[in-house]
Amino acid sequence: MHGLRQVVRLNWPFYAAAILVIITSTLGLGRLAMPSAVRVAGYTATGLAAFWLAGSLAASWIVYDGSRLMKWTWILRALGSSPRTWINIHAGLDESTPALRALFAGSEGRVFDMFNPATMTEPSIARARQRARNAIEPETVDIRHLPVPTSTVDAALLLLSAHELRTDDARGALFEELRRGLTGAGRIVVVEHLRNWANLMAFGPGFLHFHSRRTWTRCFTRARLTIQRELSITPFVRVFVLGKSL
Repeated sequence: MHGLRQVVRLNWPFYAAAILVIITSTLGLGRLAMPSAVRVAGYTATGLAAFWLAGSLAASWIVYDGSRLMKWTWILRALGSSPRTWINIHAGLDESTPALRALFAGSEGRVFDMFNPATMTEPSIARARQRARNAIEPETVDIRHLPVPTSTVDAALLLLSAHELRTDDARGALFEELRRGLTGAGRIVVVEHLRNWANLMAFGPGFLHFHSRRTWTRCFTRARLTIQRELSITPFVRVFVLGKSL
């Protein structure tokens, strides 16, 4: 249940507000005089809030506790081989690097924190950074100038972090830099929720925080990267394995 607890801790204002709305709306609709159409609309809105509250909790448990995602062992199969050099990029909360170091035994890995307080202003990120107890101290980096020599990285990992880049320009700058750093056979692994029907059903309007598959594929193409492999981990999470375009 660690994953579900983490989600609730980072997004507790949303859950608290949703519960308050459900309770007060249910009580008010049952006691106040109002036109039937308004009452029906109110019960519909309350029902949707309850549905999305339960759905988000269920989906979070499925993704973060019930699936193979957070075990991270699937990454080696996605890459096809163990990298000699790799980088792991996050925005302040890192729950994967210890597992990656064990998985890629004997390799050389670096951990980058791409957090930018000027653009990453969501309260959930601030709460995540406050609560983070990262086992590995990251290097703070500028996404436009990653501190890696050209063509030296076998694997670059963005595990549920790339969506924090909210503009096309920022995403393009990072993936251009990642392409520069990749070796010829290097791979980039991007793990993301998508702005799709599955995440809409689970998270309601919160799914707008994610980007669509079309947005990601456009970003990859502009950075001259191709999708070498694509897979789903649960209906809610998509994995893209990228390589350099020829």
